[in-house]
Amino acid sequence: MRLSLFFLISLVASIAQAKTHTWWFKTTWVTANPDGCFEKQVIGFNDSWPLPTLRVQKGDTVNLYLINGFDDRNTSLHFHGMFQNGSGQMDGPEMVTQCPIPVGETMLYNFTVADQVGSFWYHSHTSGQYGDGMRGAFIIEEPSKEDYPYEYDEEVVLTLSEHYHENSDYLTPKFLSRYNPTGAEPIPQNILFNETRNNTWNVQPDTTYLLRVINTGRFVSQYLYMEGHEFTVVEVDGIYVEKNTTDMLYITVAQRYTCLVTTKNETDRNYAFMAKIDDDMLDVIPKDLVRNSTNYIIYDKEQPLPEQYMVDSIDDYLDDFFLVPLAKTKLLDDADHVVTVSVKMDNLNNGVNYAFFNDTTYTRPKVPTLVTAMSAGKLATNELVYGVDTHSIILQKDEIVDIVLENLDTGKHPFHLHGHTFQLIERHEAVEEPAPPVAFNASDHAEWPEYPMERDTVYVRPQSYIVMRFKANNPGVWFFHCHLEWHLDQGLALIFIEDPMGIQEDERQAFTPDFINSCKKNGIDMEGNAAGNSKDFLDLSGQNLQQKALPSGFTARGIVALVFSCIAAFLGLAAISFYGMADIKNVEERVARDLDIDLTDDEEADELTESTSFRDN
Repeated sequence: MRLSLFFLISLVASIAQAKTHTWWFKTTWVTANPDGCFEKQVIGFNDSWPLPTLRVQKGDTVNLYLINGFDDRNTSLHFHGMFQNGSGQMDGPEMVTQCPIPVGETMLYNFTVADQVGSFWYHSHTSGQYGDGMRGAFIIEEPSKEDYPYEYDEEVVLTLSEHYHENSDYLTPKFLSRYNPTGAEPIPQNILFNETRNNTWNVQPDTTYLLRVINTGRFVSQYLYMEGHEFTVVEVDGIYVEKNTTDMLYITVAQRYTCLVTTKNETDRNYAFMAKIDDDMLDVIPKDLVRNSTNYIIYDKEQPLPEQYMVDSIDDYLDDFFLVPLAKTKLLDDADHVVTVSVKMDNLNNGVNYAFFNDTTYTRPKVPTLVTAMSAGKLATNELVYGVDTHSIILQKDEIVDIVLENLDTGKHPFHLHGHTFQLIERHEAVEEPAPPVAFNASDHAEWPEYPMERDTVYVRPQSYIVMRFKANNPGVWFFHCHLEWHLDQGLALIFIEDPMGIQEDERQAFTPDFINSCKKNGIDMEGNAAGNSKDFLDLSGQNLQQKALPSGFTARGIVALVFSCIAAFLGLAAISFYGMADIKNVEERVARDLDIDLTDDEEADELTESTSFRDN
C-alpha cells in the first residue's frame, strides 16, 4: 500500500511539473552568408536564420504550429529521434505519415516527449529543405540538473553541417540526371560549425562542459578533435552510456554525441577545435575545398588565435560499437523476424542513378502509408495494399526484429529508423575493392555483445554489413532510410508497418483536422491503398512504380560511355558542318582545337610552317 501511494504521489508530482511549449513558426527565405564566402537564400523561421534551439523537459508537451510561408512548394517537419508513441501522424515524412503542408496552410505538431531525454534535432522531411537550412537542435532535459547521471557545470550545443553555395532547386535536378549516370553526389563548398566558419567557443578554466554535438548535415560525416582536450562520451542519440573518453569523434549525418569536456586550469593560450570532412565520401576533391575547418577554444581573448591543429592519424576515432548503455540493457532475445536487405546503386531506363534495397528503389504512394494502414481494415496486414515499390514490411506486435543490412556499395551509409532505437549487434570491417562485398553468415558470425550499443542512426562500412535488432513495441508506420539526403532522394528507403491493427485500435492515432486539411488541399484521399483505390484495396491499378530496368547489358560505365560518345558525336558533326560550309584559314588547327585533339609532332610542324608563311605573305 505504501509503495502504491508513493507511486501515485510521484506520478502526480511529475504531471504537475510537466509543461506545454507552444511555438508558431512560419517558413520564409532569408538572405545569409554562413561561410563568409557567398551570400545566398536559406530557409528560416519567421524571417530569421539559423533556426532556434528548442528546449523541453522529459514529460513535456510540444505544440508547434508550422505555417507554410512559401509561395511555390509544400513543407513538413520531423523531430528526429522522437518515438511518437501514439502520435505517429506527427512524425513528418511526406506521404509516409502525413500529407505535405500546402502553401499558406498550417499544421500543428502536437506530441508528448514521454520518457525520452537527450540531444535531438528537428528538420524538414521534404526533399532538399533541411539541406537548405530548415534544421535546428531539439534538446530534452531532465526535470532538474541533479537528475542528470553525470556532473557538469555548463552546457553547450554544437551543430555540424556542410554548406553548398547553390540551393537544392539547382542541385537536385543535376544530381538526379542522366548526365550524372554514376550518381556522384554534389560536393559541398564548406563545412559549418554552429552554422558558420572559424567559430569561437569562449570557455572558463577548470570547468566541465556538457557538449551536445549534433550533425545536422545532409551528406558528409565529420571527424571532430580538439587540441589539448578530450571528449568523454556520456550519451548517443538520446541513450545514456557508460563514460568513454576519446581524442576524436567520427559523427555521421543525423548522429548525436553528448560529451563532457573539462577545461584546463591555465589561461595562457587558446586551442584549436578541428572538424574534418570524411573525404572518402567524395567522388572528387576540388582543389579549393577546405577539408579541415579550424575553430577556436578561447581562454583569453587577448591571446592570439591558434593555428590549425594536425593529428598523426584519423583512424583513432571512437568506435561507437563498443559503447555500453548506462542502463545495461541486455541483448534482446533471438529474432522472430529477420529482414535482410542489400544496398546497391544502379541506373534505370531513364539513365538516372538510383539507390536500392533488394532491387527496389522507394517510390511514393498516392496515399500516405499511414492513411492506408488506418483505412484498409483487416487488409492492413497485407503488404500488397501498401504498393509494390514502397518496400513496405509488416511487423507483428512485440516481435523481435533483426535488420541484416548488406552493403554492396563502395561507400559508407548512415541508416536511421523512425520510432525506435536499435541495438547494433554486429558491424563488419570495410572491404576494399577489388575484393567482393562480404555477406552476413547467420551460422558463422562474430560474438554478439551482452550489452549492445543502442542508438537510432548507425553507419555501415563499404562492401560490408551491419546487424540491428529492435522490438516492435510501438504501433505505427516507421521510415527506415539512409540519412544521406542525396541517397534518400535516390530511393534508399523502406517502410515498417508495425502492428497495423493496433494502429487502428488506438484512439490517439485519429487524424487531426490539420492533417485532414493538408490532404484535402493537396487533393489526396483520406482512405485507399497505395494507388488511391478505396473500393478494392487489392487493386493497385495506377500505382506509382519505379522506372523500368535498363535493357540487358547496360551498366553505369556503359551509360557514361554512351552519354559522352553522343556528346562527342554531336560536337563532331557540328564542327564538320560549320567548317564544311566556310572558307576558314588554318582550318585543321582550329578543328583540332575545338575538338580538343592533340596534333602529332609532324602535324604541328606542318601547321606551324603553313601559318608562318601566311603571316609573312
